[in-house]
Amino acid sequence: MIGAVKKLLVIPHIKVHNANALSSPFTIGFPAMTAWLGAVHALQRQLNKQHIGVAFNAVGVISHDIDLQTYKGESDYVHSIVGTGNPLDKTGARSAFIEEARCHLDVSLVIEFDNITVDERARLIEQVTQLLHGKMKMASGDIKSFKTPICMNVTHDDEGELKKLQRLLMPGYALIERRDLMIAAMSEGQDALQALIDFTSVHYSCETDDTDKVKWFRHSKQVNGASAGWIVPIATGFYGISELAAAKNQRDPDTPHRFAESLVTLGEFKMPHRIHYVEDMLWRYHSQGDYYLCQQSKFATPEPCDSGNEFE
Repeated sequence: MIGAVKKLLVIPHIKVHNANALSSPFTIGFPAMTAWLGAVHALQRQLNKQHIGVAFNAVGVISHDIDLQTYKGESDYVHSIVGTGNPLDKTGARSAFIEEARCHLDVSLVIEFDNITVDERARLIEQVTQLLHGKMKMASGDIKSFKTPICMNVTHDDEGELKKLQRLLMPGYALIERRDLMIAAMSEGQDALQALIDFTSVHYSCETDDTDKVKWFRHSKQVNGASAGWIVPIATGFYGISELAAAKNQRDPDTPHRFAESLVTLGEFKMPHRIHYVEDMLWRYHSQGDYYLCQQSKFATPEPCDSGNEFE
């Protein structure tokens, strides 16, 4: 879906406090793509209520900084979640509360929009600024600050406009889908979870020279003889595991309910100056059968992914 001209709303350097870092049942780190597309969809709904007929079609997420709220002591084997100080119950004891992993973020959003004329862009930016300064959240976190949103056009064959956007997003890392790595590994008969672990694990080896000096080496998964890049597991959607039906006490009585599992695949953090087309960083909603996905346009149909637990 590479068009001639892309109309983009760029919201630079959004500082998010206490975002949800539990992106899937078995991964912790950068929030799930469903959180970012969901936040932008919520922003569109608020704008539509104010009679601004904008349509947000796709979202690119660029990470500038992440501060994961975990702690590892000197002799600890694993990291521990830094919990919040929740109020005591009436007996003075700690209330039953499941702690969730949190992180502080500095991200920029690149949003492809439509249905807005050039004359309406100033009002769009004004209303987006007001809404983000209000009660809106991003990935369950509070928005502390952000730089002034910018509207711009990027033409497919205009390198000047693309470079202007890249400079605006640097230094940072755009999150790119790398489901192709999972597909290739699974086509060779490898288990999905094992393939994900192989691409994200780091191994160390050492050698000792004649003077008994130890030298350590770091190894990661290679693709075609070269490093695969900064590969991370990412949650990109859900897979339905039950039929559509009504459920007792469901939150939305007008929408059919079904149980689903999280879909987890691989992603790559890539610096914007290495991206040749804007479309390469944009994520879109896609549904087909039992799949409900956030994916990039280079993947036209769902492929096997690993799955997690239930949700409503």
